[in-house]
Amino acid sequence: MKTKRGAADDGQTRGGRYGRTFGRTKRGGEKNFVGGGGKSPRMIDEGARFVYNNRCVCGSGANEGNEGRRAKRDAENIAQGRKIFCAKNTGEGMITHGNEIKLFAGNSNRPLAEAIAAKLNTALGEIEVGKFSDGETSVHIAETVRGRDLFIIQSTSTPVNDNLMELLIMIDAAKRASAGRITAVMPYFGYARQDRKARSRDPITAKLVADLLTSAGADRVLTMDLHAAQIQGFFNIPVDNLLGGPTLYNYFAEHMDENFIVVSPDVGSVNRARKVAERLGCPMAIIDKRRPRANVMEVMNIIGNVEGKKCLLVDDMIDTGGTIVQGAQALVDAGATNIYACCTHAVLSGPAIERIDKSPIEELVMLDTIHLPEEKMLPKMKIITTADIFAAAIENVYLDKPMSKIYD
Repeated sequence: MKTKRGAADDGQTRGGRYGRTFGRTKRGGEKNFVGGGGKSPRMIDEGARFVYNNRCVCGSGANEGNEGRRAKRDAENIAQGRKIFCAKNTGEGMITHGNEIKLFAGNSNRPLAEAIAAKLNTALGEIEVGKFSDGETSVHIAETVRGRDLFIIQSTSTPVNDNLMELLIMIDAAKRASAGRITAVMPYFGYARQDRKARSRDPITAKLVADLLTSAGADRVLTMDLHAAQIQGFFNIPVDNLLGGPTLYNYFAEHMDENFIVVSPDVGSVNRARKVAERLGCPMAIIDKRRPRANVMEVMNIIGNVEGKKCLLVDDMIDTGGTIVQGAQALVDAGATNIYACCTHAVLSGPAIERIDKSPIEELVMLDTIHLPEEKMLPKMKIITTADIFAAAIENVYLDKPMSKIYD
């Protein structure tokens, strides 16, 4: 029997929908894909480790009877763009997305980006991010990124639209410069609060931003404490949503006593507050509120006993400060002795600084996902860095290691 190209039949099988025939020698040594026209990718069997065009495509432990099927399956996976790793010789698998890590940052949070780079013992890449005279964003990457694994650090905080456009244009520039893989590191994900249609004819801008990032060329998103965890489902690319809670409750663990209680400022933060309460081993209370319109909050009642207690208000972000300040005042009116507050994202827009300064909150602890200028700092405020968490996450993404330890 002859194949399409006249090769002898010595154990050949069809290559499926790709129209190739797999030829195998009796000694199990050299193997070739033939047929289908064009170039014939070369596959060499090194024991139980296959190399496809000088690239490892399957793990150890293959036996003689399964080699043909495994080789054909791996070739199909490669043709469809799937990543295949082999841990036989490396111990941790192959890194197929670039042989060098590069960090770049926009203008939104340079101090955090520099701290992350320092934790990774590297320097930020050279990039020029500015504006043309008419206000358009200008980006130029001043060094080669071809084949590199890029991490672009940019929070989409105030000014939200400028910082978002910077991020999108940096991603586009990296894609057109043939970067191996592009990860958008967004410590603060703007537009996350518009994650559903609360009223008729409302947009879902969280989904829109997800589509923009993907269309620009991002291969992955690394962020922290999304306003709603289901926003991860808006993406068709991997999303790692890091948790800021452990950093916050580790700080307050030193201030714990039997009178401590964790308070959720609204129903939406109940799960977040419950996790903190479980870690600290203390009870929890909930403030029931009504929001007649955006950035306006009215306290209804408090679920739980806070009389004579030291209260810790836990939220993912503080914007105008209305929710946290009114909640603090309601706790004082209910008999609480001390009020503390913490959040991951310090948006602090509008009258937030004035409200917090005049509030009964004794200490406000925030993470540095958003850069807070000196003029907004108050004596009662404390900033804790997230550089360690993001540096560890970036390293794990680059090395294809699990993220579960960081979440824990």
